[in-house]
Amino acid sequence: MTTDDTHAKGTQALIARLVTQAPPPRPLAHPARRALGWLLVALGFGAAMVWVIGPRPDLAERLVDARFMLEQGAALAMGIAAAIAALALTIPGASALWRLLPVGPGVLWLGMLSVGCLRDWWQWGAVGLRLTPDPACFGYIALIGSLPLLVLYTMLRRGVPLAPRLSLALAALAAAGLGNVALRFFHMQDAALMVLVWQGGSVALLALMAGLCGRRLLPWAPRAA
Repeated sequence: MTTDDTHAKGTQALIARLVTQAPPPRPLAHPARRALGWLLVALGFGAAMVWVIGPRPDLAERLVDARFMLEQGAALAMGIAAAIAALALTIPGASALWRLLPVGPGVLWLGMLSVGCLRDWWQWGAVGLRLTPDPACFGYIALIGSLPLLVLYTMLRRGVPLAPRLSLALAALAAAGLGNVALRFFHMQDAALMVLVWQGGSVALLALMAGLCGRRLLPWAPRAA
C-alpha cells in the first residue's frame, strides 16, 4: 500500500468519524434575541459613560420635553434596528429585506431633526440656524460606541457575513446611534441644525468608515459579497 493510499484512507476515516461522532452544529439564536443581549451591554456602557462625564444640568427638564424624548426614541430605535439587521445578514438564506429594517426609524429621526430646524427658523430666524464648530460630538459618539461596536463585531464573526461591508456598516450605525443617545444626556446642544449636522453627520461618517473596512475585518466572506 502506497503512502497516498494510506493518507486517503486516513482522511476518509476522519471524515466518517466526524460525521458520526461530531455534535450537530448549534444554530444561532434569532437576530432580535441576540440584539437584545447586545442592547443590554450597550445601554449599560452608555449609562456608565453619562455618569462618568456627568449628566447635563437641565436633564430633568429634557426628560419631560416631548421633542427631546421623541428624537431620542427614534435614534434608539434606529440603533436597535441596525443591530438586528446586521446580525440577520450573517445568517445564510436570510431575506434581503432585513437590511431595510433601520430605514424607517432612521428617516423618522432625520425627519424630526429637519422639522426642528424649521421650527427653530420660525421662532428665531437666521439665529436659530446658526452653525458653529462642534467636533467633540464625533469623539464622544465614537468613544461611547466603541464597546458596543466591538461586542457586535464579535457577534458578527460567529455568523457568515456574506455582505461584510453592509454588515459592519450597520453594526457601526447601531453603536453610533446609541452613542448619540447617550451624548444627548450630557452634551448641552439642542439646536436642531447642530444636532443634525454634527451628531447625525458623525453617526453617518462612522457607519461609512466601518463599511469601508468590512472586507478587511471580516476576511472570510466571499469576495463577491
